[in-house]
Amino acid sequence: MSSESRTGPRWILASSSPRRRDILRRLGFDFEVRPPDADECSLPLEAPEALAERLARVKAEAIAGGLDVPAWVIGSDTVVALGSDVLGKPEDAVDAASMLRRLSGQTHRVISGLCLIGVPQGPVRSGVATTEVVMRPWSEDEVAAYVASGECFGKAGAYAIQESADRFVTELKGSYDNVVGLPSELLEEMCRDLSLTWPPDHTEDS
Repeated sequence: MSSESRTGPRWILASSSPRRRDILRRLGFDFEVRPPDADECSLPLEAPEALAERLARVKAEAIAGGLDVPAWVIGSDTVVALGSDVLGKPEDAVDAASMLRRLSGQTHRVISGLCLIGVPQGPVRSGVATTEVVMRPWSEDEVAAYVASGECFGKAGAYAIQESADRFVTELKGSYDNVVGLPSELLEEMCRDLSLTWPPDHTEDS
């Protein structure tokens, strides 16, 4: 159903991520994409979980604040944490290779913050989902080849499990969708908590 034919609140994804779009489509959402203009810098001493949840809320609020029609806005942010250190999107090839070497042979956490905002006047739900990812060791040749492929860029932690990096992962403890970039299980939990139909029904009243 197109956005013009909807009779109820529209769904809006506050993200430009193609991976999040793919997950929402698979879940049955009919939605619009509105990338937010949001500062994604961390705060001093901010824990990875707090960072992911705060940025998800910032992104959702940035879009929700400019809407004048009934809508549900989904904001999400994903970070990779090795201990207390956050590995964001690599700045360049050197940075990407450094991240991959740090993840090599280690268990790290992929943390996605999720925020769901109803427009107008709320409600608001936010939370985080965490998946532990166990990686086998990478050889220097594998690191160099992966960086050269370009797949590392634009991804937290410099890898994409849904593309070719899955061959380096030996175990997942938690949600696969969370590692891709949007915790579908947490979104379902929020929707059910708000008495929204699951799978989503964009013809329902707000």
